[in-house]
Amino acid sequence: MAGAGWLGVVIPEEFGGGGGTIGDAALVLNRVAASGAGMNGSTALHLTMFGLNPVVKHGNRRLQDAFLPRAARGELHVAFGVTEPDAGTDTSRVSTRATPADGGWTVSGRKIWTSKAEESEVCLLLARTDGEPGDLDGLSLFLVDLDPAHVTIRPIPKLGRNAVSSCEVFYDDLPVEEWRLVGERGRGFRHLLDGLNPERILLAAVACGIGEAALRRAVAYAGEREVFGRPIGANQAIAHPLAAAHMQLRAALTMTLSAAASYDAGRPSGEAANTAKYLAAEAAWFAADQAMQTHGGLGYAVEYHERYWREARLQRIAPVSQEMTLNYIAQNVLRLPKSY
Repeated sequence: MAGAGWLGVVIPEEFGGGGGTIGDAALVLNRVAASGAGMNGSTALHLTMFGLNPVVKHGNRRLQDAFLPRAARGELHVAFGVTEPDAGTDTSRVSTRATPADGGWTVSGRKIWTSKAEESEVCLLLARTDGEPGDLDGLSLFLVDLDPAHVTIRPIPKLGRNAVSSCEVFYDDLPVEEWRLVGERGRGFRHLLDGLNPERILLAAVACGIGEAALRRAVAYAGEREVFGRPIGANQAIAHPLAAAHMQLRAALTMTLSAAASYDAGRPSGEAANTAKYLAAEAAWFAADQAMQTHGGLGYAVEYHERYWREARLQRIAPVSQEMTLNYIAQNVLRLPKSY
């Protein structure tokens, strides 16, 4: 994928990338997932795309020159360090702290669910430089080395997507040079939105791909499997849910590409990105669950559908839960009172 130029599709051409858009990246990841690679295949790629996007948008020239060309060539794996045990959806509670030191900072704290930490050389890290937990304006963004002398990484055993590890990461006085600061001090959360909104869009595209892969196998099975003298796909109880799954996936992918176009045009994209993520997660889960149901008992066998089913279920939790997505729309779009 790196050799063909797909890994660096959103990295500017001056740094060896394709100079493409988040919409381009969404199509790439959708096809990777739909090929049957699913979440496992796309996760190996997508962190380089959305994880480095804040560096593309806000990084200083030294930071861009040092890391973007290597990422485009596939020489650099990147992790994304935001979530903490006590600061999941509520990013304002981040307590990992970057303390000023000679020529830069020292970072101490703990992150969780850092995907690809074991394979990555660097991590886009959100840390507190000012204020106390609860203050979004006290956060700053860094691209740090995962130096084993100061960083301990522990994989988390999990239900699925096990081709790529997700980890607890402990930072113990990690030295970070001044030029590793991404953008402005104290504006890290604002800069991070150029990672979070693309993340929602790209994972929506992946979810649609997972649903497509599951649906394709279910349709093939429904056309071949005969019970009571005819293919089971001739029964509306089988055919109608699969048709509904197809329509839901098409609608979700259309919304996803619309969200990508909005982001790429520089328009506010929070509503579109969250809507795409919500609809794609629901469509993928419905398709994968119906695919398992279509296979009957065989759907529970490892060789058939269970991986797509497990990966589709994850989409309703990560990178943000369906409930928090609904909260975002209710509060920021419909202007309803905050419920928490």
